[in-house]
Amino acid sequence: MAAPQVTPSPAVEVIDVSKIYRRYSRRHQLTTLKSALLSRNTIRDLRPDETFPAVQHVSFTVPKGSTYGIVGRNGSGKSTMLKLVAGITKPTTGTVKVHGRISALIELGAGFHPEISGRENVFINGIMLGLSKAEIARRFDEIVEFAELEDFIDAPVKTYSSGMYIRLGFAVAVHVDPDILLVDEVLAVGDEGFTHKCLDKFAEYKRRGKTILLVTHSLGLVQRFCDEAVWLDEGQVRATGDPKRVIDTYVIDVARTEEVSLASDDARAQERVAEAQAAGPAARPEPGAEPGEPSGAAVVGESEATEIRNGFAADAGRWGSREVEIIDVTLTGSSGGVGHVFQAGEPVEIRLAVRAPKPVDDFVFGISIFNTEGVCCYGTNTDIEELEADEFHGDAEVTFAISSLDLVEGTYKLDVAAHKRDGYPYDYHRLLYTFRVKSRHKDVGIYRPRHEWRFSPAIHFKPPKTPKD
Repeated sequence: MAAPQVTPSPAVEVIDVSKIYRRYSRRHQLTTLKSALLSRNTIRDLRPDETFPAVQHVSFTVPKGSTYGIVGRNGSGKSTMLKLVAGITKPTTGTVKVHGRISALIELGAGFHPEISGRENVFINGIMLGLSKAEIARRFDEIVEFAELEDFIDAPVKTYSSGMYIRLGFAVAVHVDPDILLVDEVLAVGDEGFTHKCLDKFAEYKRRGKTILLVTHSLGLVQRFCDEAVWLDEGQVRATGDPKRVIDTYVIDVARTEEVSLASDDARAQERVAEAQAAGPAARPEPGAEPGEPSGAAVVGESEATEIRNGFAADAGRWGSREVEIIDVTLTGSSGGVGHVFQAGEPVEIRLAVRAPKPVDDFVFGISIFNTEGVCCYGTNTDIEELEADEFHGDAEVTFAISSLDLVEGTYKLDVAAHKRDGYPYDYHRLLYTFRVKSRHKDVGIYRPRHEWRFSPAIHFKPPKTPKD
């Protein structure tokens, strides 16, 4: 007969917690505590437009011995939630229950007095976290060694760099041997070597059955270490439970938000161009790079090709005679839906809806992709690829199909154009379409070629880490 499963007792219980802050304005500013008390102007007395809900009706439970992640965008209420658990601030409504001794590393330099030495701050912080002076003295050398501050421990803390602050704060927090460790994104301040030490300490805490509550933007860290996670968005819980499921849901939402933002930016750019054209005749600006001319040289003739310009050195714009017109430009990914955010390696199609009011027999369609530094990542056109024009009349669609979008992660802009073989512009769209490439690989450059590594038998690597299912 199988033994019954034992549910771990909770280390932290957050029950329907809300935290409301007052929006400060010059009109309502009170100059002293006495004036605030005399006015009896509390949060409950304020109108809804005079308050800001940092956290709204949040509930979750952190089991003892687990590592629990809190993810979300900036301003989503993550740090406020950690301060509520730490007892630094009190909830406006709801209850926070903590079972065990807490050690919190929430803000850079929090709890340190800048005028006194690191040594004195270690003792003060240790006492605040519940240790006796004798216990701190026994652990002092280990704390200083972990923080790598042997040569600076007697210097005033105000002389410390941000990295020194965080090393000392983390060293104290983990060496007081708490039951529950709260860590905010402050780890991002440390250098790579110290970050590895912190991650090793997290792993040690997990082995010892300690509870960790972690706020971070590093989704890989949450998947690697956390047993459960919660996603906060605008102060509310959007998802909770298995880290992979929570992160996948969060990433999808982030991509959706990026889609909306990029589409809005493109629409504004196109509106500005339309307004500029309505104000005067459509004229081509000074010569610049045509799609399909990666060198950046204009192709309107040698006498005019006097300036080399990269993509983002130019302003977004549109010009041309419109004898052939580009009516619409869309990008579609593997799902078949129109989008602005794609995964590296995904098949992508750039579709141009085009129109020729009268028959034309001299036409070229071109595409160029620029990165945010203005480098032309790729450019081509139908003439370069030896497609000889015959006839075009009416409405049609041009599709430029990329079987694998092998670009590194980043934001890119498109130039698209219809022109004659000699460069005479029918319709040129400069930097009016934006897309973003996402990738789990953090390589650098522009292009990510398909590749593999090979090694002789004397070289060994550990098996790759696999994320939790």
